[in-house]
Amino acid sequence: MSLNLTHSPTPAAFPKSTTGHRRHFSIPAAFPQLHRRNSSLISASAANGDQSRFLPAQSAAPRSRLAVKSAAAAEGSGSSIPDSDSNPKPVNQTLKLATVFGLWYFHNVIFNIYNKKSLNVFPYPWFLATFQLFTGCIWMLANWSINRRFPKISKDPALFHTVGHISACVSFSKVAVSFTHVIKSAEPVFSVIFSSFLGEIYPLKVWLSILPIVFGCSLAAVTEVSFNLGGLSGAMISNFGFVLRNIYSKKSLQNFKEIDGLNLYGLISLVSFVYLLPVAILVEGSQWVGGYKNAIVAVGGRSMEFYGMVLCSGIFYHLYNQSSYQALDDISPLTFSVGNTMKRVVVIVATVLFFRNPVKPLNALGSGIAILGTFLYSQVTAKKGKKKEEEKSS
Repeated sequence: MSLNLTHSPTPAAFPKSTTGHRRHFSIPAAFPQLHRRNSSLISASAANGDQSRFLPAQSAAPRSRLAVKSAAAAEGSGSSIPDSDSNPKPVNQTLKLATVFGLWYFHNVIFNIYNKKSLNVFPYPWFLATFQLFTGCIWMLANWSINRRFPKISKDPALFHTVGHISACVSFSKVAVSFTHVIKSAEPVFSVIFSSFLGEIYPLKVWLSILPIVFGCSLAAVTEVSFNLGGLSGAMISNFGFVLRNIYSKKSLQNFKEIDGLNLYGLISLVSFVYLLPVAILVEGSQWVGGYKNAIVAVGGRSMEFYGMVLCSGIFYHLYNQSSYQALDDISPLTFSVGNTMKRVVVIVATVLFFRNPVKPLNALGSGIAILGTFLYSQVTAKKGKKKEEEKSS
């Protein structure tokens, strides 16, 4: 026998009787004292604002885990989501994760190499940044056409993504790739400052963790052989743009709860391309034809080699972002943040070896301190997120 104990005039149904008829009775009529007690409990809970246990379980669908993880990873400061990496993983899943991490690092290194090689012979970062976004758009549009799904997105994250991407590309064209990545490791500093202005409160440990980043970047800058003010400014503006993109992505994430990280990035790329194309034509368009002729001469008349470099920069730009979001599917935001820090180390070392850039001891020391500060920042902010979650649950 089951009783409908909620405050409802709908009769509670009982199993069929032996005669084949269904019997009904109403709680208010059969048990007036129980009915009055149940009504009092509901009224008291409603007065206290606690109505959740009287609502259907389907009334408030939770945000998808991947969407929350994408926002947390974008913020770069860990998350209150439990770290699922602590649970034992099957061998197949571990192997898959190792493969995705390997592809993420490999794609990023190849992108940085081809991006710099293209800029060396065709020093027009606005064109190259636009083409890289265009390549990602074609990739994602083909994917959406096959799946017949086209999600929606807020335009604010895409605007700041445009600023961050073009500024980084400008920096790459002015200085060594390794130097740009060292300065970009200071992104947590911008994140803490901007989030503080928006009302976020950080403990003293977080503020102390960004001091090594500031010191390391400063030491690397003053000892950088290829130092250029335009390159430094571009990397700093890139940090500014990507931090604001992350903040707005997190705030607007409730508008597209069902979207995963890869599709989110694809939509940002599409809107960013629309923003960037007309500006790129206005800034550099008149120089592209002459620059193309000079680039062909610089590669010894081998036009296909130039096309290949530019095309590879676009393809691997999309692939490394895609690989990073695929890695995020199976790991916690904290692990992702640590992996992203280590990725910068791999890219810096790989590009220094490939381009044979001279590195002074103090420059290497400053780069190491900045990277270490980024790692410490990810650790303390992860603890902050877990503490905040414990306070909410208690």
